[in-house]
Amino acid sequence: MSTAQWKEQLEQILNSPLRVLRIDLQEWNNASLEQGALTPLEAVPGASLNVAGGRIWYAVRMERAHVEVIELEADALSEIERRLVGWTIENMKPVKPSIPHAAQEAERQAVELGVWITDQLEQGRLDNEVPEAMTFGGRLFSDMIPFLLVSEHERLRNTYAELEKLLNSFFIEEVMLIPLKEQEWLILGPMSLLSDAENEDRSEGDEETPRELLASMCSGLHGMLASEWVGECHLAVGEPIGPAKAIVETTSLLRETVFLGRKFHVGENVHLPWMLHLERLLGSIPESRRAEYMEQLLNRSDVLLEPEILMTLETFFRLDCNVSETAKKLYIHRNTLLYRLDKLKQETGLDVRMFRDAVLVKIILLLYKVTKRK
Repeated sequence: MSTAQWKEQLEQILNSPLRVLRIDLQEWNNASLEQGALTPLEAVPGASLNVAGGRIWYAVRMERAHVEVIELEADALSEIERRLVGWTIENMKPVKPSIPHAAQEAERQAVELGVWITDQLEQGRLDNEVPEAMTFGGRLFSDMIPFLLVSEHERLRNTYAELEKLLNSFFIEEVMLIPLKEQEWLILGPMSLLSDAENEDRSEGDEETPRELLASMCSGLHGMLASEWVGECHLAVGEPIGPAKAIVETTSLLRETVFLGRKFHVGENVHLPWMLHLERLLGSIPESRRAEYMEQLLNRSDVLLEPEILMTLETFFRLDCNVSETAKKLYIHRNTLLYRLDKLKQETGLDVRMFRDAVLVKIILLLYKVTKRK
């Protein structure tokens, strides 16, 4: 039965209004401790707490670090009615498939670590090391490859187990999955993923750098997740770390990477921190200064904002300012590309074939994406 149906029927039976809330697990625990309990009351379906303002909470279900509760006015219920509500919720909880105890324990530890990481990030404690009790029996002391997954679609059932199964199937290795905020997961893969990718690359004859291998791995993972699980999503990957010491700082970096990638490169879903140095610098400039700078630059000419010129420049920079490759990618004659670049130079005085001007135009394009002209 859905929560909406519960709400309607309980209101009719009790002749009293109620609210359905979704609160942080920590908020539930704090309310439990405020009643004098030595340890927090477990948020199992039917469990109840008296809270400030003469209200009473009944736990309906717990998902990751949140609890769905039904809130009633305590004075509106007799003692028998209170027990009846708790009993009803407890016995009408949805039946879930049984999960081996070891799997349940691993998920519990992952959720606990995710809550700890989130707390450290909110407090700005990026250098804090993971408490030894949360290192999964010492696994976090080994170097691992970090990924950050941010989904744009909500999944309500079997989220953790389903995603973990997909990841292990894709990598054919056991990975660690750590839930953070809603629709955000930190994924830690073993270093063997990188060595396997290197061996595969050597067999194909084209040796790639570790960063190129990580980018390729991230792109493949995104393709699988987008098609088989979450749909639209964003993925960032970092260089290998020792999670026990660097997991908080790395999570912060990957979050910033996804934020900058979505901000400056709309339409892209795979984001690499080593490719966003300029974007990170520009993102730190106050918006008012960015707008002022854009006004000064674009007073020269609006030719930079013409769709054809924008597409040409984006391709030109993506291909390292290579004229021949850019013309081929755009399916135009080389002379046509040169004509466009000459037109840009004539209108703005900026020749993107010159390093100094190319850097300036690149900055203009990045700022244009995130700055509204007055």
